[in-house]
Amino acid sequence: MRLPLSTLEVFNAIAREGSMSAAAQALGIKRSTVSHQLKSLEDQLGTALFVRTTRAINLTEAGRALMRASGPAFEQLADGLETARSAGHSARGELKLAAPEFAYQLLLRDKLVSFQAKYPEISLELSLTDAFSDILHEGLHAGFRLGGLVAQDMIAKSLTSALTSAVVASPAYLERHGVPEFPKDLLNHNCLGYRFQSSGQLAPWAFASSDGDYTVIPPGNLVANSVPVTIDMAMQGLGIAYTFREICEVSLGRSDLVEILPGHRVTMPGINIYFPQEYRSFIPLRLLIKHLQVDETARN
Repeated sequence: MRLPLSTLEVFNAIAREGSMSAAAQALGIKRSTVSHQLKSLEDQLGTALFVRTTRAINLTEAGRALMRASGPAFEQLADGLETARSAGHSARGELKLAAPEFAYQLLLRDKLVSFQAKYPEISLELSLTDAFSDILHEGLHAGFRLGGLVAQDMIAKSLTSALTSAVVASPAYLERHGVPEFPKDLLNHNCLGYRFQSSGQLAPWAFASSDGDYTVIPPGNLVANSVPVTIDMAMQGLGIAYTFREICEVSLGRSDLVEILPGHRVTMPGINIYFPQEYRSFIPLRLLIKHLQVDETARN
């Protein structure tokens, strides 16, 4: 049986207001419509819901049973409608994001604390993955990736300027094994590899040359699916790591790492955030994007 929501709404209004006239006024409909809807519900249930006298209208046993069940349900439904009406239209609620580890390291790590201090009623859920997430299917609001090429039903917004590659090693490693002068020299070194979590493929190392960019997969005795792990192992002298220069700027500045082959750097697209068009007015997401863009502008 389909739920007779319109007649149940009338029934609850009569029980709440104490008369058909008051129920009609509360609902903004005619008294005759209230009477007709009540009769329709009683006919459907096969029982009277009110005892009607010239001076009052009172619930029957069946009416009291229905009121106990439907009253709280209609209150919850009203609350749900109000929640749906206000969801995403204020600086509160849940924001679910998918981000590759490099986006966390380069962009989010230093900015999430200040964002949540500014908007304490917005809760964040962060899923770290290098896959190009299916935002809608996975129940997410937005994702991060290099470049702005996204599906037709998605919107991409740039959050950083272009990124630069870097090949790095510790001073101790280079003292023991020498400094590579050309990318081909890496074939004689221990290179720390990165394996994509999503595809399982090893990430190639890209280099610039006078003939254009090219990629290689140099040999090594460690492969990890975490960029910070390869950088940490490089700092400890295990081998040479390939990463974004922006990730290891602090370590380079402290001389914990040394950049090698700087003449062969390649430029890569900056970090973009992408999201479904339906979320372009979602306030928590808009506030996060503004926060990240403002901080990036200030940094530059």
